[in-house]
Amino acid sequence: MKISLIDLTRQHNELSDDINEAVSNIFQKSSFIMGENVKNFEQEFSSYLGIKHSISVGNGTDALVIALKALNIGPGDEVITTPFTFFSTAESIARVGAIPVFVDVELTSYNIDPNKIEEKITEKTKAILPVHIFGNPCDMIKINNIAKKHNLFVIEDACQAVGAKIGDKMIGTLSDIACFSFFPTKNLGCAGDGGMIVTNNDDLATICRAYRVHGSGIDGNRAYNLINHVNEEIVAQDNGNNTIYNPMKYYNYLIGFNSRLDEFQAAILRLKLKKLNFYNEDRIRLAMKYNLELKDTKLILPSVQNDYRHVYHLYILNSDKRSSIINFLKEKGIATGIYYQIPLHLQKAFEYLNYKKGDLPNCEYLSERTFAIPLYYGMTEEEQKYIIDSILEWNKNNE
Repeated sequence: MKISLIDLTRQHNELSDDINEAVSNIFQKSSFIMGENVKNFEQEFSSYLGIKHSISVGNGTDALVIALKALNIGPGDEVITTPFTFFSTAESIARVGAIPVFVDVELTSYNIDPNKIEEKITEKTKAILPVHIFGNPCDMIKINNIAKKHNLFVIEDACQAVGAKIGDKMIGTLSDIACFSFFPTKNLGCAGDGGMIVTNNDDLATICRAYRVHGSGIDGNRAYNLINHVNEEIVAQDNGNNTIYNPMKYYNYLIGFNSRLDEFQAAILRLKLKKLNFYNEDRIRLAMKYNLELKDTKLILPSVQNDYRHVYHLYILNSDKRSSIINFLKEKGIATGIYYQIPLHLQKAFEYLNYKKGDLPNCEYLSERTFAIPLYYGMTEEEQKYIIDSILEWNKNNE
């Protein structure tokens, strides 16, 4: 039996008729940029999270960069984050000219260790950027308490954690500003790139909206006033459809970006958002089955705090015999993945930060031991049983 690490076809096959209809409607209207699907998806995403503002952008990396820019974080500033995540988290910090300051992670949750944050705070620290890795929430209570004590911003990298919760609070609503990715493999994924910035802060929302479209238009005018603490007159010019011609878009007030979610992606995401809780519950069900069947093996299973809702973007196992089990599963036709083999503080791109091997031992330990096994919406009982039986066979052979 051949089993992929991630299989998107089953979800898309279920939605194919609705997707085709939505795409056909977009072509008929020929409104491709910043149209009604984008507007409606932003509103629906805000309703889903229970947050005031959702600002769609081109991808999760742009979301992080724009969020940092909106908070006026730049050259000379320091942002505390985790080294055990995808590159774009720290890349975004460096992209605005700030300095990523890495704090080691917990061996259980794989998230940034809040008990190690304060020792890294300096007079240059402006923000804490936790990542809810693999869909497992960080300890936001401790992180927010530290931020409040030191007058720091908190930016949630929720790119892997859409639908996750702490108690009844949705991940993405527990900070000054949060960012999501809609890369196709995410729990809520489009058919290309896409991202979202969310916040309850009116001013931050205005600035983010301006930055995503070249700092232009009414939002650019308003953002300029906010950033420069002035009150210049805002003159609206309504000349109809923005996608055809609106003279305000040629008035530029800030150096921004070209980062917009297109209508096709928004339409697909609207369809999937309606079923997101169902998709996540299926992931949780599969994860609980793995937990039950693999609990007596030598493998270390995912850990979740009480009252946390882990949405299992990836199901991660931990073994000191990683190569052995990966090779065994490969022979069985079962795909696996390693996240993340090289911690961020040891990446060549961050060599200038002068970290060395041994500086963040927990992260380095996990990078040598952790791996993902297949988990996705639509996985059959037969497929999961085959995976479990194969792991149990490996475990028996390695007793």
